[in-house]
Amino acid sequence: MRIFFIRHGKDDGNYRGGWSDMPLVDEGKVQVKKLAEFLEGKKDEYKIEKIISSDLLRAKQTTEIINEKLKVPVEYTDRLREMNNGKIAGMLNTDVEKLYPGLYYNTLRIDERYPGGESPIEFYNRIIRDFENIVDENKECKNIMIVTHNGVINIIYRYINNMEWSNKIKSIKISNASIYSLVINGENRKFDIENYNEYLN
Repeated sequence: MRIFFIRHGKDDGNYRGGWSDMPLVDEGKVQVKKLAEFLEGKKDEYKIEKIISSDLLRAKQTTEIINEKLKVPVEYTDRLREMNNGKIAGMLNTDVEKLYPGLYYNTLRIDERYPGGESPIEFYNRIIRDFENIVDENKECKNIMIVTHNGVINIIYRYINNMEWSNKIKSIKISNASIYSLVINGENRKFDIENYNEYLN
């Protein structure tokens, strides 16, 4: 199986993401349209059979734009959501600083929950469990696409490559509307963090 991971297009950085349902900004839509055109040109090479997408709006919009070109079955799921940041999801950054000064993903203890949300270790365990279930459920497919979020891709990348993970470790740079490739061959797994980003230039 080959899995093509896509991070959603750009959203509004003035608001906290996580489980927010903020839409793509215009720049993000342009990014994804360019990506969709690139993928259309790679149809015969990539042979994507199915898209599995986070059900948060920015990921859904990304999937919808891509699938205008690919026209394959789509499954939306809450299992591929970004970290649940509870009460601050979709809140203006300036308001968060007033109500919860200094509250960021990397300032939480590993077992400390966002107010009304989940902790970093709960996020990690959820993504690993649900990723393995998704792989098992789709084992008859040769090529699928997963449209999701920065934190999700970072966790899966470190997990596949047997790398230490913590919310205190600097994240791997995952660009908006870019492709990252994971090949699963039996017990052998290789996550290629190469950024297939030439179509954006």
